[in-house]
Order: sequence, then structure tokens, then C-alpha cells
Amino acid sequence: MLAMDFRGPYRVRARQKQDPVIEHPNDAIVRVSRSCICGSDLHLYHGMVPDTRVGSTFGHEFTGFVEEVGPGVKNLKVGDHVLVPFNIFCGACYFCRRELYSNCHNTNPEATAVGGIYGYSHTAGGYDGGQAERVRVPMADIGPVVIPDDIDVDNAVLLTDAFPTGYQAAEMGDIHEGDTVVVFGAGPVGLFAAKSAWLFGAGRVIVVDHIEYRLDFAKRFAHCETVDFREVGDMAIHIKKMTDWLGADVCIDAVGCEAAGSVVQSITGRYMKMQAGAATVLHWAINSVRKGGTVSIVGVYGPTFNAVPIGNALNKGLTLRMNQASVRRHVPRLIEHIQAGHIDPKQIITHRVPLEDVSDAYHIFSSKLDNCIKAVLIPPNAPIARRRPALTGA
Repeated sequence: MLAMDFRGPYRVRARQKQDPVIEHPNDAIVRVSRSCICGSDLHLYHGMVPDTRVGSTFGHEFTGFVEEVGPGVKNLKVGDHVLVPFNIFCGACYFCRRELYSNCHNTNPEATAVGGIYGYSHTAGGYDGGQAERVRVPMADIGPVVIPDDIDVDNAVLLTDAFPTGYQAAEMGDIHEGDTVVVFGAGPVGLFAAKSAWLFGAGRVIVVDHIEYRLDFAKRFAHCETVDFREVGDMAIHIKKMTDWLGADVCIDAVGCEAAGSVVQSITGRYMKMQAGAATVLHWAINSVRKGGTVSIVGVYGPTFNAVPIGNALNKGLTLRMNQASVRRHVPRLIEHIQAGHIDPKQIITHRVPLEDVSDAYHIFSSKLDNCIKAVLIPPNAPIARRRPALTGA
């Protein structure tokens, strides 16, 4: 099969790899119909995530058709078109029973924090991902969701990570009606966090970034205010000026370890790797939120040390909430939002690229060329979803 192949930082290509096989009775083999490049894939691409091994196939956002199931799989059948949450989880451990699927205790036994994730280095279990023609899906009775007939496949693939992660970012912010919410980062997750903030009752939403086309897109998609941090001297003072000198009620970090905006943080976190990425946005969020406010973190950081102003958080009485999204918990509700017309996630897709051109797709997305917001990879001979015919009234 054709699959993305990691050869080292900034070096990926498409090449023929061995087809996956059933390894466990609860496995399924899925033929991919869509996969995405996620902003967190760029952390792998840039060499920021430990134990990202040459020969790995990335991709934790994908949909596809079930081609084969193990003898233990009862809830899926061959031919089902499914969206596959990026979390690999057992559904039975202490954490899964509490719907903390991203912290499954059984799918990444070498780790003490995150559970298994498709295509996200050996720190997340070493599973191959969906930027390929086929994927082995473990725990297939638990994770995959059959795509409803009225949900477009381009919307479905965004339900595997980006939309649920943005939604959980807003949920963890504990937004109350009328709150001012600041979202740092105008990438796909930040856009969905901003859009979701309105669903939770926000009275004002502000998105911070420094790339003009992304800020323009945020205004159109999320109907929010924007701030270009290149034009701001001190972020905390600027946000306080915008909020009657109180600060935002909720700040959301949708950027993570490769944040721009601070020379010191970039040097120590991104280039010298003295800490697990640049903690620029963590500082901005903690210092910009009001006393007693909430900071929600979904931007990805490494598993080691970061220099964080925890004393400021303590003295301001902040609530800090963070986690990888537990996608399966959110999918039913988010499908309802799509079906009701509250959101059309596929609007953020700007590039549809054949899988064989994956190297170009990574370059475009990483370098923010051609006004790229979200890139979707389409495998060769990707199966097309069959839809029920529309019903027409007399």
C-alpha cells in the first residue's frame, strides 16, 4: 500500500509499505477514505516529539471503510464507513470508565500520562497512522463510529480530532453566559475553539495570532474579534485594556510547543530544547486571564519540563484545565450540531492533496503557504461513500 513515511525532521515521502494485518481478535482493517495533516503532526515533522522513529507513518485524523474484522469484533461489519477517533482506548479501564479516553491505561502501557494515539511516535504507543491507504484499528468495537448517511465525509474526518479538540477546549473553559473568551492560535483547533465558545454562551470571543490570512479567516468563520500579536507590546496589558482592565474570563491555549512571539521562549524551547517547547502562550494565557478565571490548554507540549509562571496562577486563583480530547465522548453531540446546521466544519479545509504528494502537503502546511488552513490527504482510488437518495415531498 502507499503510505506516508517519516525519514527524519522535515523529511517525509510517500512510498509503498506492507499492508497491515489483523494482529488481535478485536482489530479491524480500514481502507482510508480521508486523512488530515494536523497541526500537532507538525511537531513530529519538526523533530519536537521524543522517540519519533524513522519509518513511522503519521496521521491520527482519518475516516475509512471497514475491509476486515477480527473474530472478536461485533459492532462493525465489512463495508461500514467509519470515523476513527485519534485516541486508541480499551473502554474498560479506570480512566475509560470515566470517559477519559485519551488517558486509557491499557493502550500505551509504557507511558504514565497519555494513552495510545494513531501515528504519534512511540511515546504514544508506536501505532501507525492514517496517512496511508489502509490502517490497523485496534479495539475496533470501542472507538470507530459509523458515519451517519447525512454527514459529509469531509465533515466526518474533522470529527476525529480537530473539531472535538476545539470543542473540549471551550468545554474545559467552563464558559458562562456573556463571558469574554480569548483563544490563542488561529489554526484549525483554535478556530473550532472560538466557534464552540459561542455554543457555550460566550458574549465575546477574541482570537490571537500573527498570520494575516489566518486572522482574516477567523473573522469570517468564527465571527470573532482578532489581535495580531506582532502589533502588541505586552499581551497581558493589551487584553486587560480590551476588558475594562479585568482580563478575560477564559483563555484557551490552542498553540502548544511551537508558539512564536517570544525570542527567549523560542530559543530555549524550540531550538535549544532546554524545555519541552516554547511556553509563550502559557505565559500569555495565565497573565491575560482575570483573577479567578480559567485557562484551558489543548495545545500540545512535550512530556518534560516547561518554565510556567505557576506562582501567578496560584496568586490569581486560576483554574487550569488541560488534556488531550476524549473524542468519542463528544462525537454524538457534535454530529447533532452539524445536522442542525450550527456549524459546517469542512469550511476550514483549504487544500485537498493526493496522498502521493504528501511531502508537498507537509511543506505547504508547515510553511503556511497558499493561505493553507487545513490540508486533507486523499489516497489513490479512495472509496467513495454511498449516500441514501434524498427524499422528496409530493
